[in-house]
Amino acid sequence: MMMKAWRSYRFVVLCLLLISTTSMAQSETSKQGLKSGEEVLFRPGLTVRINVDRTEAAVLKTALSLLQKDVRAVFDAELQPENGAKEATIIAGTLGRNEAIDRLVRSGNITVSGIRGKWESFILKTITDQGRKKLLIIGSDSRGTAYGLMELSRLLGVSPWEWWADATPEKRAFFAFPKALLSRSPSVQYRGIFLNDEDWGLMPWSSKTYEPGLATVGKTKGAIGPKSYAKIFELLLRLRANTIWPAMHEVTVPFYFSKGNKEMADQYGIVVGTSHCEPLMRNSATEWDIAGKGDYNYKSNKDAILSYWTERLKELKGSENIYTIGLRGKHDGMMQGVKGLKEHQEVLARVIKDQRDLLATYVNKDLTKVPQVFIPYKEVLDVYNNGLQVPDDVTLIWCDDNYGYLTHFPDENERKRSGGNGIYYHLSYWGRPHDYLWLGTVSPALLAQQMQLAYEKGARKQWIVNVGDIKPTEYQMELFLDMAWDIDDVRRKGSSGHLGNWLEREFGKVNAAQLLKVMQEHYRLAFIRKPEFMGNSRTEEKDPKYKMVSDLPWTEREIRKRLSDYGKLEDQIGAISVKIPLSKRDAFFQLLEYPVSAAAEMNKKLLYAQLARHGKADWELSERAFESIRELTARYNTMNNGKWKGIMNDKPRDLAVFQQLPKDTTGAEMIADEQPLQIQDGVAYKSFSGTEPLRHGLGYQNGAVSLSPAGTLSYEFAVSPGDRIRIDLAFIPSHPVSGKQLRCKVTIDGKKEQLLNIYTEGRTEEWKKNVLTNRTVRSILEKVSGHKISVEVSTLDEGMILDQIMIYKQ
Repeated sequence: MMMKAWRSYRFVVLCLLLISTTSMAQSETSKQGLKSGEEVLFRPGLTVRINVDRTEAAVLKTALSLLQKDVRAVFDAELQPENGAKEATIIAGTLGRNEAIDRLVRSGNITVSGIRGKWESFILKTITDQGRKKLLIIGSDSRGTAYGLMELSRLLGVSPWEWWADATPEKRAFFAFPKALLSRSPSVQYRGIFLNDEDWGLMPWSSKTYEPGLATVGKTKGAIGPKSYAKIFELLLRLRANTIWPAMHEVTVPFYFSKGNKEMADQYGIVVGTSHCEPLMRNSATEWDIAGKGDYNYKSNKDAILSYWTERLKELKGSENIYTIGLRGKHDGMMQGVKGLKEHQEVLARVIKDQRDLLATYVNKDLTKVPQVFIPYKEVLDVYNNGLQVPDDVTLIWCDDNYGYLTHFPDENERKRSGGNGIYYHLSYWGRPHDYLWLGTVSPALLAQQMQLAYEKGARKQWIVNVGDIKPTEYQMELFLDMAWDIDDVRRKGSSGHLGNWLEREFGKVNAAQLLKVMQEHYRLAFIRKPEFMGNSRTEEKDPKYKMVSDLPWTEREIRKRLSDYGKLEDQIGAISVKIPLSKRDAFFQLLEYPVSAAAEMNKKLLYAQLARHGKADWELSERAFESIRELTARYNTMNNGKWKGIMNDKPRDLAVFQQLPKDTTGAEMIADEQPLQIQDGVAYKSFSGTEPLRHGLGYQNGAVSLSPAGTLSYEFAVSPGDRIRIDLAFIPSHPVSGKQLRCKVTIDGKKEQLLNIYTEGRTEEWKKNVLTNRTVRSILEKVSGHKISVEVSTLDEGMILDQIMIYKQ
């Protein structure tokens, strides 16, 4: 009897303990934020098994190692590879390469029709298999699976910039199995970056700080080797990019001359291509002087050049490459030995034929299976427009004017090409009318507007962006690659929404709203004039007046207003910086504080100097700003125990605008202040006809609008009868979407009509002024008869973006 009672008592106690334990577990789960029915996938200290087939491609194994590192960083947990799928919690693999996944597909547990046969696509899906909850990561191909693994890393809260900007992942208490099916497929097939003008940041940092001791070749100053490229390729993998144009200036050992670079690209699944002046994977700026024989002249030295190309093609057998065809000079110049457009076209046609013969011999007889690009850049565009025939299976890569405005969009015939079309875009540039290699201030709104239009017009095969040294173009680089990955997602968010999400991911929801206003103002002020352009100087001009700093054509009122705007901006970024957690301070400085503060100090240096030359400010204010830039840059290069030593240079090419300014004076008067009677942004139209105009966040006050073809915008201004006025219409200096015209019709008071054409040829004086100011202005004179005046702007050609209309009294 006593034994029976004891058993009953023990049963009751066990039940109570079970209820108590369950209640505590439920309470703890509730505290952690788990919702009803959710189960923990990761938590601190847990070992999670993942099934990945050993025969998968190297890129998948590389992605797995990155995910393992991320899991340790976020949870202090382990992600352990497991050959058997039965015990694995995560199953990751490529269709046809992982038996466990193929079994689940055959059984009907998962549908893969959305990715089967597609390029670099993946699915993340939680299922119940054999009574256990499991996460499937399935790729249509190896890179697709790798991107799926990196997508899980993103869901864990790991930034793609965790190494490149020291964006330390936050610790988490748990991560639940994702419920919704995630399916992704890229908008653009080949997506990547061009490392360019690496002379002042990337190469010195790599060769002296991160990877010292690499062998140099010839007269080069340094190298970017496999250790550095591994980190670059990791960043690309995290950003879902697949293509690189390696650094190619004469100061850097050529990519294929640094042992291990090729193998590192293969390990990370990166396709190696080359820029517009590097045909058939040869960096001729440096390589020809080492491996070539004679002059780099196809007319007089054809056999030597063919042999030079053949050698590289043999070396790359089995590698994944995109081959640039065509021929320019050894570096960024015109083909040697040709005279006149006709001869240039004839020789270039022969070059292309000979190059394709080599590709058929050494790469693949079926040239439709050999990725090739032809890049009509600078003078080559003239040859193409003159009738050069490029084989249909070759991708045409269209370029911007080096300042963010695309010069050509695929026409109807070009869109039909089997090789498709692509884009080469600049976030950094060395050249006329002035470099911008320092602070990465290309307007995200401009980038988004131009690339969306390019995509709509059929440029979907390959997108490459010139990122200079990577730093500090981090945000725009990610925006560009996000658009290449999923353009519809960025279109839905808009450039402002994308930036806001990026700021929230990096620095938290509490700070994001305030930071968004700061960064939008930072980009707006730089759109009016970039920090590198504040000296009113130019590069590569024969006239000596452009080699020195001089007054900008601004009034004292305009200067003081800009100084005030930058002062507020710098105060705001400083106030927010102290609220950022210590673990995020380095990332905050690199991604936001340095570019904003350095831009502000550059403006102070030049603008206070302009005032001081006219006796309206103390030179000390300019001197103090110069020292501030040096201090900010020194902080950058010494932060994180010297990790970034040499990466940031505040005087690339040591141009006049970066130097300490001479304390000279002038007896000339400052420009007289001509204030407009009224200003209306493009978005302030009273009515419209046709398609509703699009607002992009562009312009001097972020109020520019795209004018729809055959559409009309109507504006109204209050005026005084009898006044003579000047109506200035300011447009964004874009290029025609088709043809050679960019026209609108302006109608005053429904009667007087005037045709305006804002098209400019590249390298003309007007074009230079336009890209330095991001503005094209056309003026109309009018005598006022009433108390108001109406201005109607009707579009004749696609591509016009109206920024502002200003009324001045004459």
